[in-house]
Amino acid sequence: MKKVYASAAEALEGLLSDGMLIAAGGFGLCGIPELLIAAIRDAGTKNLTVASNNAGVDGFGLGQLLETRQVKKMISSYVGENAEFMRQYLSGELELEFNPQGTLAERMRAGGAGIPGFYTATGVGTVIAEGKDHKDFDGRTYILERGIVADLSIVKAWKADPSGNLVFRKTARNFNAPAATCGRVCVAEVEEIVPLGSLDPDGIHLPGIYVHRIVAGTHEKRIEQRTVRKREAV
Repeated sequence: MKKVYASAAEALEGLLSDGMLIAAGGFGLCGIPELLIAAIRDAGTKNLTVASNNAGVDGFGLGQLLETRQVKKMISSYVGENAEFMRQYLSGELELEFNPQGTLAERMRAGGAGIPGFYTATGVGTVIAEGKDHKDFDGRTYILERGIVADLSIVKAWKADPSGNLVFRKTARNFNAPAATCGRVCVAEVEEIVPLGSLDPDGIHLPGIYVHRIVAGTHEKRIEQRTVRKREAV
C-alpha cells in the first residue's frame, strides 16, 4: 500500500468534503500540521467541524481556515490567542464546543479505541455538564462524554518510515497521537521520512497501522509567544 505522497495537496486528494469532521493534532503552535492545513485552505473545503486543542493564531495554523470562513464549528480546549476566533464566536458566526483539555484528549483516544463514551468527574457542576448524562460511582458524580470519531485526522510528526510508523518530538506528542487514532483516515506530515527498519521499534510512538498517508516537507515552526528580557547595560 502506497503511503508516501509528494505534497500535502496530493496526500489529501479524494479525502476532503464539505461538512466533514476533522481531528487536528498539535499543542499551541507546537506540532501542528501546518502544510495540511494550508492545503485544506487552498482546496476551499467548507462548513468544517474541527476538533483541536486550540485554533491556531491569526493568519497561521487553523487560524487560516477561520479567516477564510471554512470552519463552522470548533471543538477545543484553548482559544485565547486568536482574535479572529474571538470575533467570529462573539458575533455568532462560529459554533464552539468547549472541552477541558484532558477530556478532549480522552475523547479522541476513546474514539480511536472504539469506546463510544466514558464517565469523568471533570466539568461536573459547570456549564460543561449541561445536557449530559450524570451518574454516581462510589459516592461521586460523573458526566458522560462521547468519544470522537473524525472523518479525517491530520497530524504532524518528527519522523516516519514508509510504513507510516511515527515518532513525535517532545510536546508535539500530546495531542497528535490521540488525534491520529480517532480518524477514519489519518494523514501525517513529517519532517523526515527514514528508510524502513531504521526506527527503533521501542521508540515508535504511533504504529503505522493508524496512518494511511504521509507527506514530508519544510515547516515554518513559529513561536506562539516570544518573550525576551531587556539587554543589560555593560
